[in-house]
Amino acid sequence: MEQQTAIRMQNITKAFGQVLANHNVSIDIRKGEILSLLGENGSGKTTLMNMLSGIYYPDAGKIFVNGEAASIRSPGDAFAYGIGMIHQHFKLIDVFSAVENVVLGLRGKDANLKLAAKKVCEICETYGFEIDPGQKVYNMSVSQKQTLEIIKVLYRGADILILDEPTAVLTPQETERLFHVIRNMKKAGKAIVIITHKLHEVLSISDRVTILRRGEYVGTIETKDATVQSLTEMMVGKKITLNIERPQVANPQKRIEVKNLTVMRQDGVRLLDNVSFTANSGEILGIAGISGCGQKELLESIAGLQKVSDDASILYCAPQTDASIELVGKNPKAIRDLGITLSFVPEDRLGMGLVGSMGMTDNMMLKNYRRGHTPFMERKEPKELAEKIKEELEVVTPGINIPVRRLSGGNVQKVLVGREIAAAPTVLMTAYAVRGLDIHTSYTIYRLLNEQKRAGVAVIYVGEDLDVLLELCDRILVLCAGHVNGIVDGRATTKEEVGMLMTHLQKEDGRNAV
Repeated sequence: MEQQTAIRMQNITKAFGQVLANHNVSIDIRKGEILSLLGENGSGKTTLMNMLSGIYYPDAGKIFVNGEAASIRSPGDAFAYGIGMIHQHFKLIDVFSAVENVVLGLRGKDANLKLAAKKVCEICETYGFEIDPGQKVYNMSVSQKQTLEIIKVLYRGADILILDEPTAVLTPQETERLFHVIRNMKKAGKAIVIITHKLHEVLSISDRVTILRRGEYVGTIETKDATVQSLTEMMVGKKITLNIERPQVANPQKRIEVKNLTVMRQDGVRLLDNVSFTANSGEILGIAGISGCGQKELLESIAGLQKVSDDASILYCAPQTDASIELVGKNPKAIRDLGITLSFVPEDRLGMGLVGSMGMTDNMMLKNYRRGHTPFMERKEPKELAEKIKEELEVVTPGINIPVRRLSGGNVQKVLVGREIAAAPTVLMTAYAVRGLDIHTSYTIYRLLNEQKRAGVAVIYVGEDLDVLLELCDRILVLCAGHVNGIVDGRATTKEEVGMLMTHLQKEDGRNAV
């Protein structure tokens, strides 16, 4: 039986100034199917779906919903056509409960909290969600927040759902639960579009795959006929090698030594509990753990951004000397003033890493503006660095002075990673360096990290993809509930072993050590 077309986007074009985000794109979305939308960073995937959800309006082209021409000029119009989009960055009010977020902006009986809570429970039962209507958002895990976003659009009657990078911050277990729910929605006749960069997930969940390249439509293929290699070549337009290199560690020297590191939240909750380990020059130390297990606090403590316990010690062992410098109690400026070049790519790209209203040149200057000896800032070197990063990392931007918040998430990440590596660090820490990046750019980042490793840099890599951690890292430190649950050899361990260490806290004498 032939599936009915829920949405037809015909010859869609959208430009932002001189930047052509989508050009003459035509795609079909069918009822009762899961369509994956693939493309490199900046290829126009999210822009295309933002036009379907009413955030943007196309400059040219037509949209048909259930065979009828549609004019979608706002998210309200999109909901009227049964279209709902779950964005990569959640749109929730933290101090509200789940049900209060669901009815936010609605009127009449749809806004009645008692009736809404009952309907939320019915939606959960129908599709397999697990959520408490009365739970506050600030007490929810990332996966619970995402579940709430999906329930919000289903409550409003959406039959066509768009999910932008839905598994970006989920563990493998949470991803599998989400996929179970998505398959249930498909069985119920919903049309589902997933924007993602994770090709193994595309092959696992979708029925068809549509590929965009540089804002233009490349093609649509049946998932059963696709492979990781074939999809990558369609995205990039050429053959590329998908092997992560892992050079042998040569002459490792202790660079960072952490002892008894404990970090407490203001309410007394321990985010890190008595963490101890070493990071060596010329190696990549991976940090694995379920989201929220202390990865962020660990890197921020080393960088001088977290208050730590009085008995904690973070020693920096200077290269080619026997000098050890205590970093506890020193802020990032004090660490730099000691001549320590420590680079940090934080999880929050635009909150901590870059200033969104500034262009690439000005963001390059943030790393060294204090070096000036006059009231006037020298822009020549930062401009040259911005141009170099734009060219070498293929940053898609109309110009190096365009505010970085106007770039796609992947291109923002390229700017941040490029700037931190350009500082020639002795220690490089990255938190989810490839989150939201297409596979081609991800492999570029892996190559850059290995170049740093060869240069004798101590690289600390926090990642969420266990397959990558096992291929890229020399050792893997596993955090579970703020504890070091094991340190394993990246060449000898298995995905199952790391997964167990992530989820089952072991006794002290049962932990591995490498």
